[in-house]
Formats: sequence, C-alpha cells, structure tokens
Amino acid sequence: MDRVNASTSSASNSSASTSSASASSAPASSAPADDPARAAFAALRTPEGGRLLADLRDHDPADELATATRLRRTYPAELVSAALGQARLRQRAEAKFGADDAYRMFFTPDGVEQATRTSVAAHRAARFAGLGVRSVADLCCGIGGDAIALARAGISVLAVDRDPLTAEVARANADALGLAGLIEVRCADVTEIDASSYDAVFVDPARRGGRGRIFDPEAYSPPLSWATAAALRAPRAALKIAPGVPHEAIGPEAEAEWISVGGEVKEAVLWFGEGFAPGAFRATLLPSGATLSAPAPLPAPPVGPVGRYLYEPDGAVIRSHLVADVVERCGGRLVDETIAYVTGDEPYSSPYVSGYEITDQLPFNMKKLKALLRERQVGVLTVKKRGSAVEPEELRRRMKLSGPNSATVFLTRVAGAPTMLVGRPLR
Repeated sequence: MDRVNASTSSASNSSASTSSASASSAPASSAPADDPARAAFAALRTPEGGRLLADLRDHDPADELATATRLRRTYPAELVSAALGQARLRQRAEAKFGADDAYRMFFTPDGVEQATRTSVAAHRAARFAGLGVRSVADLCCGIGGDAIALARAGISVLAVDRDPLTAEVARANADALGLAGLIEVRCADVTEIDASSYDAVFVDPARRGGRGRIFDPEAYSPPLSWATAAALRAPRAALKIAPGVPHEAIGPEAEAEWISVGGEVKEAVLWFGEGFAPGAFRATLLPSGATLSAPAPLPAPPVGPVGRYLYEPDGAVIRSHLVADVVERCGGRLVDETIAYVTGDEPYSSPYVSGYEITDQLPFNMKKLKALLRERQVGVLTVKKRGSAVEPEELRRRMKLSGPNSATVFLTRVAGAPTMLVGRPLR
C-alpha cells in the first residue's frame, strides 16, 4: 500500500534485475534524528534492541506496566517503549503470519491490520509461479507480506512504497527472513515506477484514509483506475481490492477472484493478462484450495419452498455471485430470490457449502421459538441470519436456553416472509 504515513497494507517482494542484499538491508543508523518513528525503529534493529525483543516474546500484555518498570532498569526508556509496542504488534501478527515468521518480522499498526495473511499471499504467488512468472513489481508493498510469499515461490521482486518507515520495515522483513537477495525495496511513488522489465505487476492500493476504510475505488491511493491501467500495461498482473467491491466496478478485461480463509472472505483479486480468463468469476477457499469458477455472470437461480436440507454457501461463493452454480450442482433452489440460502430435498456434500437438516419452519415469532427450544431441551443454540435485523446475542438471551441438546436457527426470509428455520448440521 502506498501512503504517506506508517500505516501499510499488504507486503511486497523483490526485484527482477537489481535485487541485492545491500539494497534490502539498510543499516539501522540510517534513520534521521528528526524522525522519531524511524529512529525508534532503527533502535529496535540494533543488537540491544534485538535482545530486548527476544526478552519480550512471551510477555503478557496484562503485565505490561510491571514489565516496563523491570526493563527500564536495564534499557533506555524510549527503547523499552518501542519494543513493547513492537511486541504487541508481533502478537497480533501471529494469526496472519504464524509464530515462526511473526516473531522475526517487524510491523506498523496499520501494517498488521492490512497485510495479506500468509496463506492468501502464498496462493497468489503460486498462481504467478505456475504461469512461469520470475519477476514481479510489487507496487504499494506495505510491510512486505506479499513480497515475502513471492520470493519464497522463487520470484524476484521490486517492492515499492512511498513511506520511508514502511519501506524500512519491508527491508527489515526481507532481511530477517533470509530473502534479501530476492527482494529489493525502493522508497518511491509507485506512479513513477517503470515496471516494463518485469514479468508481472502486483498492486495493492491503500484502502484506508484518515477517517477509516475507503469504499469508493476511485478514492483508493492510487485510484483503482490508475491501478487497472498499470495492470493492463503489464504482461500479467494482479490487483488486490476490497471483497465488497461492486461488480460493476470490475472491467471486462479482468478475471475476478474472491478468496476466503476458514469460511471468512479475506480479499478479492483482479487478474489480468495471459493465463487468466477475462470476464470470469472465481471463488477460492483456503486452506483446501478448492476453487469454483464461471466464465461469465450466471442467470438467476430458481426459487422454491424450503426442503429437508439447507445449504449455506461459503462467503467467497456468495461474493463472486456463484450461488447459482451451487444451486445447479445440488439440484436445489433458493429460499428467497434475495437470500443466499440454498435448499433441497436430497443431502449434498461440497466444500463450497455447509449443510443442515431442517427440522422446523416457523413464521418469525420469538415466543414460538422459545417454546420449541424448551420442548427440545436445547441448551446450546447457534444463530445464523440473512435478511434479518435481529442480533444473535439478543435472541439467545431471550430464549433462556437450558438442556443437553444443541440446535441451529436461521433467521431469514422465505418467499419474502420473515421466517425461522431450525435444524442441525449435516455430519
């Protein structure tokens, strides 16, 4: 992500023809004294800073005051403060990068939040590598998460970010993970980079501003139109966008892919160039790698009454508008033309859906649901909803659950009417 402050999004990688260890590992002393953030980061990269970070690896944030007091007896107060902040970031980053990498890498607050998680970056790098890509210009590289994945796939990367601190963090991460020979980090405005000598371009525009998340693609930094133009100039390209992007904002030149991890949609990617399918839509589920695609938007699926079984499509399938494909595969129908719940009369197993056997269908009525759950001795209730304003926690509170059994309730609409469907997961 290309931005003027320390907040960053995904990571970037190495250079095609000019990568070198010296380019990727700037000395810690290079930070100017008038830039407190860069000076603090430089201090963390000294031997003393390294020892302090190692000491803080397993510290409990709840004991931070006592820890800070103890450490200030040995280390300068400014260094302790910087190290505690970095330790907190590393703990947050573990979920995305895994403990082995997270506790060797460096982060900024926005960098942790916006960086691509390792499994998604590795999937993207594998698609590039599978097409013979050997060099990538990673524009808006952030702290280097994508660059790291590309380099580990054997691809050399030029990683570009215009924020000096972010670029230094990306260099440090390449060095810490032994990838400095494949990753060149350059602090520059991505709009001024000539990427014509690279096999592919990856662009991750900044989607956050001073007031939070940006929803207008033309308000990205750089705008989606510029990123698309840069992608179209390259032999191959990938453009990371928000998963909620309107389909009408996606040009016909791109193959659009939505990626979920453990059922949660994490991002969307637009693919351009040789080896991709312009106009196609794709849903990819990680960690399994299962992928579903269609060459063009599908016609609206049929709608009908609730059958014995209900299927909840993965979020990536829903975002990519491929629910109609699932309906066709299971021989089912939608419960409502505006709701992404699929129903059928036969059991169906697929990585793209979670299946449930429906035992009861009720009009929306809290008292009737409470009586039913009491009769079934339901003490554990999973609440799912589509097309309902009711909050799951509020519903559970009002049910006053008690008993040894469990159930799942779906708050939704069936043929336009507010409805409660009660059931259990298919084994």
